[in-house]
Amino acid sequence: MLIADSAFVTGLQSHSASLELDCPAEDAFALLCAVEKWPVWLSFLRSARRQSSQPELNVGSEVVIRSCLPGDEEQLFEVDAFIANYRLSLVGAFSLRRRLDFRIERRTSCSKLHVLLAYPAYHGKLGGLLDRWQRGRRFSSALDDSLVHFKGLVEYKRDAPVLADF
Repeated sequence: MLIADSAFVTGLQSHSASLELDCPAEDAFALLCAVEKWPVWLSFLRSARRQSSQPELNVGSEVVIRSCLPGDEEQLFEVDAFIANYRLSLVGAFSLRRRLDFRIERRTSCSKLHVLLAYPAYHGKLGGLLDRWQRGRRFSSALDDSLVHFKGLVEYKRDAPVLADF
């Protein structure tokens, strides 16, 4: 089940969504940490790569993202919160109002993914309303679709009996 909402804060646009996953939190978090795979399931990203060749993400790691969000073509983000198998949060290196936050809630036999996307909307209240009207619904819809795609990727089991006929 998808739950989406967006809080109205002057000068800041935010979109969030949640989705239940039928997999352990470790599997979901492993896919979240594969930065180069983000454009596969996050439809509003054109590319994503790590700035350095560190083997694992941790606090202070830098990620370069090309997205459809308003602003520069390529944006540098820094990991500002990292808790293994629970939280991965990135903040814009040059604009602290840009944020991409992933949280995985561990359940008994499954998990739940929460995503928050926030970016600045310029030109005051009117600009914020215009941005919400022009891009808001499209980003909310893209975020919902991205989570469904993430769910398919993380729950896919190659040896499942349902696929034996193919």
